[in-house]
Formats: sequence, C-alpha cells, structure tokens
Amino acid sequence: MRIYRAKNRYLEERLYYTNSDIESLCTDELNKVGLLPNSPRTIPVDRFIEKRFKISPSYEELPHDVLGLIEFDEHGVRKIAISRSLDEEGSKSSARRVNTTLAHEAGHALLHTHLFLLREKPASLLRAENTSGSKILCRGDSIKGMLGYRERKSEGWWLEHQANMVIGPMLLPKSLVRTALEPFLIKSGILEREILDQARRDEAEKFLAEVFDVNPIVAKIRLDVLFPQGNSRQLCL
Repeated sequence: MRIYRAKNRYLEERLYYTNSDIESLCTDELNKVGLLPNSPRTIPVDRFIEKRFKISPSYEELPHDVLGLIEFDEHGVRKIAISRSLDEEGSKSSARRVNTTLAHEAGHALLHTHLFLLREKPASLLRAENTSGSKILCRGDSIKGMLGYRERKSEGWWLEHQANMVIGPMLLPKSLVRTALEPFLIKSGILEREILDQARRDEAEKFLAEVFDVNPIVAKIRLDVLFPQGNSRQLCL
C-alpha cells in the first residue's frame, strides 16, 4: 500500500493498493479469524465482520439507491448496515447480493478505517460525494460493476473501487478457486503450465457461483481476474 497526496480539494490523501496487496490481505485476515476453509465453500462474510471488527451487521431502511453503509468513530468501525429491502427480497440472488455488499463494506473497513483515525477531525479528510462525516454510503451504481468498477464521477471514486477489489478475494479466495477449478484446468506449452480450458469457461463460471454461493457476475469477474481471456495472459496460480 502506498499513500499519495491527493490532487483535489476533497481528499488530503489517496491510497493505492495492488491486486496482490488485496489478495494477500484478504487471505491473511480470513486466516487470522479462522474463517479460511480448507476446501472450497461459502465464506461467511457476516461472521468475518463480527469476529474481525466486533460488530454485527444491521439491516436498516436506507435511501433507495443505497445498498449499504459503514460508519467510523475514534475507535474504528462503528457500524455496518445493509439495506433492509435487499435482505427482505428473499430470493437466492438477493441473499447473494447481501453477501457481496457485506464484502464491499468489509473492504472499506480493512482498507480505509485508518483514514478516519489519522486526524482529529476525520470529516476533513474525506469529503467525497458518497461520504458524510464519519460515514460512507455505498450506492447501487458504485457496487454495480463490482471488481470492474472504475467510474470516476465523484472525487472519492477510488474508495469504492478499492472496496470492490476486496469482493473477489474475500468471497472467492485465490487458493480455493484454484482447488475448485482443478477439473477445468488443462496443461499448456512445453512447461505444461495449467490453464483454464476456454471451451469450458461458462461451465466453470457457473460451477464457481454454486460452490461459493455468489451471483454469476461475481464468479465471472473473479474468473476474468485470475484467468484472463486468452491463454497467454492467464495467471499462474
């Protein structure tokens, strides 16, 4: 992680995390609280929040375009809330969206809490469009793209992008994805490097979605990050 001087009037500092930073952080944090499984399965992100930050996520009436929010105080994370309407929808897809939103809020908690502790008046540090004092509102359009979100309409776009970067490594840890995808890997090249069988890519996406209980778009984006289209660009796991 690196810290830069922000070049706008809203943010005094801007953070930069690499994908590798995020991958390592999520693996370490899940390990610390004993929630990194030995085999591929659903990650209980709500339990992670409870054990790591000593709070239980709440479900509240939020503005119609807000899926979740996180609040900080001088001690750290004070509250994480999810839209009650999203929770009450009752469908499998909405339950998965709740977990995606929780992972996004956990991302803010892991990556950005210290920003609110650095100054005597944290509100002076973060005054982006989606922040209010010690609170970050996570709107539907900011989570919509999940790992691929790079919309720069607000001064604090990078806060939302970084929180989205946590979703994949938190819900589908790299090592577990590699294990889950073993039936879909083939040998390639003289070094016989294992790569994803492109002919079974759609099948692999659906399989990951079921194994880790995430919506298909989350599985697709995670697969695109770890196994980019085109064999020559696939990551070596």
